[in-house]
Amino acid sequence: MRGVTFSPGFEGRARGIQDRLPPGQYPTESFPVLSAGPTPQVDTDTWSFTVSDETGRSRSWSWDEMRALPQEEPTVDIHCVTRWSKFDTTWQGVPVDVFLDAFLEDAGTAAEFVVAESYDGYTTDLPLEDVTGGKAWLAHTFDGFALSADHGGPARLVIPHLYFWKSAKWVKALRLTLDDEPGFWETAGYHGYGDPWREQRYWSD
Repeated sequence: MRGVTFSPGFEGRARGIQDRLPPGQYPTESFPVLSAGPTPQVDTDTWSFTVSDETGRSRSWSWDEMRALPQEEPTVDIHCVTRWSKFDTTWQGVPVDVFLDAFLEDAGTAAEFVVAESYDGYTTDLPLEDVTGGKAWLAHTFDGFALSADHGGPARLVIPHLYFWKSAKWVKALRLTLDDEPGFWETAGYHGYGDPWREQRYWSD
């Protein structure tokens, strides 16, 4: 994504925005679409979401089972590594905590990391603590409408405190791991963590 540019499409700043804008970012009212390859078309009739752990144990949810789980509607700011930020985005989805609590129950895990896997083969890695404690959602709705395929529908991760490449589109699984396993952009030179407030765009940052 190096060298990609966008027109900000935003005139002026509302009071307080400077306190919400990470360094090196510009605010936009649009929602730019960036993907590493073709957009997969995933039917909700065949969609599933799986959580597995370091022992190989796994549990899956169908679309209807996922929709029956407790839902939240977070309104959050999101920040792309290509330097745009979008304020007050509203989503609906299931907190990742709900899946992990149901999967782990009393079994626990020794894993410290998680790899998100998508229907198009995309992967990204995160510390497990960054998808727990109310920090992440499996979202299926954006701004009151079903999430479009271009933006990761039928369901994607939303992890707003990190650059948005960590919020994997078309997500199908979370795999708990003992060791950190760099994903698609991380192996291409992007930062292993991706904190927008520390401008962690590339490994050298």
